[in-house]
Amino acid sequence: MMKSLVIAEKPSVAKSIANVLGANKRGDGYLEGDNYLVSWCFGHLAELASAEVYDEKYAKWSYADLPIVPEPWRYSVGRDKKKQLDLLSSLMKRSNVGEIVNACDAGREGELIFRTVYNLSGCTKPMKRLWISSMEDNAIREGFDSLRPGENYDSLYASALCRSKADWMVGINATRLFSVLYHRTLNVGRVISPTLSLIVGREAEIDAFKPELFYTVELDCGGFKAASEKFRDKSEADGVADDCKNGSITVKSIERKEKTEKAPLLYDLTTLQRDANRQLGYTAQQTLDYLQSLYEKKLSTYPRTDSRFLTDDMESTVNAVVLLCSGICGGDAPVTINTAQVCDSKKVSDHHAIIPTMSAGETDLSALLAGEREILRLVAKQVLRAVSAPYRYSETTVTMDCDGRSFTVKGRTVIETGWKAFAEQEQKDKPLPELSEGQVLTASGMNVKEGKTSPPKHFT
Repeated sequence: MMKSLVIAEKPSVAKSIANVLGANKRGDGYLEGDNYLVSWCFGHLAELASAEVYDEKYAKWSYADLPIVPEPWRYSVGRDKKKQLDLLSSLMKRSNVGEIVNACDAGREGELIFRTVYNLSGCTKPMKRLWISSMEDNAIREGFDSLRPGENYDSLYASALCRSKADWMVGINATRLFSVLYHRTLNVGRVISPTLSLIVGREAEIDAFKPELFYTVELDCGGFKAASEKFRDKSEADGVADDCKNGSITVKSIERKEKTEKAPLLYDLTTLQRDANRQLGYTAQQTLDYLQSLYEKKLSTYPRTDSRFLTDDMESTVNAVVLLCSGICGGDAPVTINTAQVCDSKKVSDHHAIIPTMSAGETDLSALLAGEREILRLVAKQVLRAVSAPYRYSETTVTMDCDGRSFTVKGRTVIETGWKAFAEQEQKDKPLPELSEGQVLTASGMNVKEGKTSPPKHFT
């Protein structure tokens, strides 16, 4: 009987797939069933070879040898990975293997990992692609029921290969060039160098910044405080304060505006990393590692996504996901669940936004690592926010006159809490007391406050 060889990116993922496919017989580096063989890579089994592999003279860095442009490109395989690569090659060549299924992570890097092994093995057998956003058993079954032709992802592979070669070309040539010119090792990279440039540029702005003092006059009107314009000269601010000590304060204008803040979108990887850094202090890599672990434990959907929406066909499942998320967060679900505002297939590329899977509701979260638990709760809380009603409030701006000088104060009154019921605790805005135009007030206190302009902030 002909079988399909399924190649996953990691052993843990391969085992989950094998369980669903009934491939339970263990071999040396693979699992086997009636219809499937399931094996795995350990990340990149082969990588672009270093410069000295092309010519021994490149072992010594020399300006005269630059640029180094490989043709054709070669690969090298580490000693610790050669055994697995040889195994995969032999499995591909088995006479009872009719097709190869790429079950590596459904993204650019996963495509590169698989294709490199497929090509180095000289395999020409038909290739299929498993493309799933969740490691839940149902998602795996549905994925195998709708395997896609491998050639549908040729452009994704080309993109990954281009990225890999660009890293090599820039990293090898530019690092050698600047190191030789400046007589010290200076690492230059496609990503690291522009990132470093941003940081250096911001540091230069901070170093060149010269803070300027300014002064404001603050009137204490009992239930609220009103501030004047900014003055550069303290004597001018003192003069205004003296003039207003015995002056009356008249309400000149009251402007009320009703404002709305829409619910935030669901998380993609980048926005989750930002919030996890700001709220939990995790680095971007820590957040990705925790999220990847949750994905492999079937508790969250695919992590490396740039979309913040779900597909239209998921609209019927949103209510269940919201109830699941309220359980994870240990609170109530939104009164009204706005499913339409999180579903838009046109805004989903390879993978939809990050959400918990239904399996998360059946898991003892206390058994997870603390970091995994915190990230899962962060993702769940974002779902609750994303389907909630807008936050609506009324903002009041009051302008007052004292001895010909203008003072202003703002207040905010919440009309509908909406999604902010699931937001972090924020400083609550104080509503202003009832005021009317022409009303005369008396200041219970007056103060000249000193301030200083701030430099640009360091990047987080």
